[in-house]
Amino acid sequence: MLVTGRILREESFKNLRDFVYEQSGIFIPDTKKYLVEKRLAGRLQVNHLQDFDQYMELLHGRRYEEEIGPLLDAITTNETYFFREPEHFTIFSGHIVPELVRRNGMKTAINIWSSACSTGEEPYTLAITLKEKWLGLKFNILGSDISNSTIESARKGLYNSYSIRNVPEQYISRYFSFKQDACGYELSPCIKELVRFMNINLVNGRRAGFPMGLDVIFCRNVLIYFDIKSKRRAVSNMYDSLKPGGYLIIGKSEGLHDITRAFKPVIIDNTIIYQRTM
Repeated sequence: MLVTGRILREESFKNLRDFVYEQSGIFIPDTKKYLVEKRLAGRLQVNHLQDFDQYMELLHGRRYEEEIGPLLDAITTNETYFFREPEHFTIFSGHIVPELVRRNGMKTAINIWSSACSTGEEPYTLAITLKEKWLGLKFNILGSDISNSTIESARKGLYNSYSIRNVPEQYISRYFSFKQDACGYELSPCIKELVRFMNINLVNGRRAGFPMGLDVIFCRNVLIYFDIKSKRRAVSNMYDSLKPGGYLIIGKSEGLHDITRAFKPVIIDNTIIYQRTM
C-alpha cells in the first residue's frame, strides 16, 4: 500500500536541492524545504513511490528525462498567461520593432527568443502582436523551456480561461476556438505555425544548440529562481545569443545591476529594458 505524506529528510532535501541546481541552475533555499515536500508529494503518488529516497533513485535512473520536467514544474511557479505584463508587448511593438525596421529594413526578418516560455503563452502573444501590428514584416519566434512536458503542451496550443483572461475580445474571436470536449480554448493554427519550440537549459555551460543572431530575447520572471552564479551564466549565454544592439526584456521585478554591466539599461514609458552594447 502506498503511504502518502512522507517526510522529506534533511539529507534527502539536500540531495534533491543539489540535483535540481546541477540540472537547471535553480537554487532552493533551506526555507523552502516544507514547500518542496508539499509540492512533490504528488510526484510520489504519480510514480507509486514510498518516500523521497525512492524518488531520488528515480531521478538518477533511466527515467530521469521523463521526470525532470514535472519536477521543475512542481517546485517553480509557472505563473504564465497571454499578455502578461502587457507594457512589454507595447514597448516591443511600438518602440523596439520600429527601431529594428529602421535599422535593417522590412525585408530583414526579426529574430525573437522567448526563453523559459513554459506552456507557450508568451511566444504566442508575440506572434499575435506582430500579426496584428506589423503585417508584412518577416519574423522568426523561438520558444524554449527546460521541460519537455511544457514544450509539448505549448505545441498543442490548448488553454483554459485563466490563460486567456487578458486577451482582447477581438483576438479571442479571431485566434481561439472553444473546444467543448477539452474544456478549453484552442489556438488557431495560423498563430501556432509562427512559433517553433526547443528544449534549452539557460545555464548550460555548453552553448551548442543555443540560438544565435537574435534581435530580441524575452526572459521574464525566470532569473528570480537562480542564485547569482546561475544568473550570470544565463545572462552571459543570452548576451552571446544577441546581435550587437539587440534587446533583453526581463520581468518588471527583476534587474541586472548586480549581475552584469554588459547591457545598457534603456527606459521606455517608465519601464526598464536592456540593450546589448553595439
